[in-house]
Order: sequence, then C-alpha cells, then structure tokens
Amino acid sequence: MKYSKKNTDKELTEGCRQGHRLAQKILYERYFGKMLGIAMRYTKQKEEAVEILNAAFLKVFTSLDKYKDNNNLAGWIAKIVFNCSIDHVRKHTKYRKVMNFEIERDSPVVNDSINNLHVEDLFKLIQKLPAASRTVFCLYVVDGYKHKEVAEMLSITVGTSKWHLANARKALQKMIYQQDQEELVLRGY
Repeated sequence: MKYSKKNTDKELTEGCRQGHRLAQKILYERYFGKMLGIAMRYTKQKEEAVEILNAAFLKVFTSLDKYKDNNNLAGWIAKIVFNCSIDHVRKHTKYRKVMNFEIERDSPVVNDSINNLHVEDLFKLIQKLPAASRTVFCLYVVDGYKHKEVAEMLSITVGTSKWHLANARKALQKMIYQQDQEELVLRGY
C-alpha cells in the first residue's frame, strides 16, 4: 500500500504496526501540532517540548499493538504525550518540600486584565513560570486534576502542590499586571 496524507488513521496505524516508515512519518505529521500544545504546557521552550513529543511518538509507534482500532487515536496519543510530559517534568524538576504554612485557599485569579489576554498570550506567560509551579498550575487549572492527584503524579505532598499553585497564581497576576502597565504606557495613559 502507498501511504499519503489521504490515508485514514486506521490505515496509517496498520502501516505503522507493519513498520512502514512513510506511514509513521504521516501519522507523526498529522498529530504533531495538536500534541505539541500538550507538551508545551509543561516546558519552557519549544525545543524541550519537541524532545518530549519525539519520545512520546516513539512510545506510540512501539505500543500500537496495545491500541484498539475502535478507540479515539488522537485521545490515545494525547494520553501518551501527557504521560511523557509528566515523566519529563518529574525527571528534570526539583520540587521543594513545602510545609503547609498559611497556604492560600484555592481561589480564582481575580484580574479583569485576564479577559483581554488571548489564549496564546496566556500560555506564553504560563511558560515563564518556574518549572515546578508551571507543572502544578497546568495539571490543576488546565487539565483539571485535584491536588491529591497532582501530588501522587509528581510524588510531592498535597501541601507542596497547593503552595506551587498559589505561587503560580501570584506570579501570573504579577506578570499580567506588569503587562497591563506596559500597555498603558504605550497608549500614553
């Protein structure tokens, strides 16, 4: 069989199972952009996210025998990319063990300026956070995990998870405020 961008996911996965490099290349290219966003949430630089993505696709290609063709391929790949991202963070990030000193309750970021930010701008700000706080923030706020789940995934305490979330929120509020001030200066206010 000849492989092209016109092939279905099912045809491509079958080609990948048989070791056809072109099928692998097309499947990789098809899902690269969608999956890069997942890895980018947990990294500071695109190169690091691409490294995670490449490791994830290696797992995809070596694990296709476990994939059931009637399942959602994009969802299955996304789960592998997510797990590889978390593994990468665990391996490369040092989490301080934080005691539970007056940790702020889970409260939303209250800032009218956040409504003026585009999603891309917000993710750029998130990427500026320290790695540990960024990871906890993304797991809790973006991916919807609870602190107990975040703590288990990252092998930290619930208190440490809450501290990193509070730290990330404070840092984001500060960055958004600074961005607003810079914008006001540019407009001459």
